[in-house]
Amino acid sequence: MSDTVALLQAALQALQPEHLEIEDDSAAHAGHAGARSGGGHYNLLIVSSRFAGLGSVARHRLVYATLGDLMQTRVHALAIRALTPDEL
Repeated sequence: MSDTVALLQAALQALQPEHLEIEDDSAAHAGHAGARSGGGHYNLLIVSSRFAGLGSVARHRLVYATLGDLMQTRVHALAIRALTPDEL
């Protein structure tokens, strides 16, 4: 597990996930401008009751806000699937 994945996992604990998967897809983007500057590409699946009543844009905003500075320093691209437990 990369340092960035560990940092993402730690930050996302604030959303009390029932399920959390983070895939580091950075190697597939080698040479990409964001990858050259150090930002990685990640796929996220997070299941949390905190997403209940929120649309997909609001869920993504909540994830981005929770990750804070990591989105500016460690992450270039993040594909998000944010579900409630009922949607899994």
